[in-house]
Amino acid sequence: MAKADPQRATMCISVSDVAMYRSCSDPEATLITSTTTSAPKPARVTKRRAETRARLIDAAFRVFADKGYGHVTIEDVCEAAGYTRGAFYSQFESLEELFYILYDRWAARTAEQVRTAMEGGDAVTDLPGVVERIVDSLLLDRDWLLIKIDFLMYAARNPELAQRWSVHRGQLRRVIEERLIASGIELNKSIDTVGDTARAVIAAYDGVSVQLLLDNDQSAARAWLTQLLNVVLTR
Repeated sequence: MAKADPQRATMCISVSDVAMYRSCSDPEATLITSTTTSAPKPARVTKRRAETRARLIDAAFRVFADKGYGHVTIEDVCEAAGYTRGAFYSQFESLEELFYILYDRWAARTAEQVRTAMEGGDAVTDLPGVVERIVDSLLLDRDWLLIKIDFLMYAARNPELAQRWSVHRGQLRRVIEERLIASGIELNKSIDTVGDTARAVIAAYDGVSVQLLLDNDQSAARAWLTQLLNVVLTR
């Protein structure tokens, strides 16, 4: 048998796991390589995942408000959203995580609504109008108030949740402080600082929220909160 010509021998190399070549015995063989890259996910897949997540969050909002967090199962949320448990776990690790995300989102939304309400008028010349808009933003959705109180009950027994509650209270308080300062309104002299005034507004909101949920009387709750805020914000 003739020996292979060492000058014409072709070395076989593997480039990545997907290197391809015609034949190592062919001196004219051309090495063909391809590199594995992570292609971006198609836009339709990303959009579908976002829609799934949004539908699960919306369904959870309704179910939590209706049953209360401690009485809701993953199956309840999936059934309300029209998805399987697999779809749920592709988005969230647990029901607890979903509840926290839901609370975070609505707490941030409330703060932004209050900011918009207080920016929408002149508190010096039209305090009643500004108060009315604040009341509208705070008592906008009874289901959200149910979830807020539900979260508060769990936070009262859980230091980690209490910290989360405190962060959102601080966010809302800072929004109110900023808008009060920007408005130039003369504050109630019986309340020491603008920070204390903001705390008084939130305390009134929390108290009336509970009363609204117990009495289920939206008109009475609006009237009470309006009176309280006018007292707090009037010199």
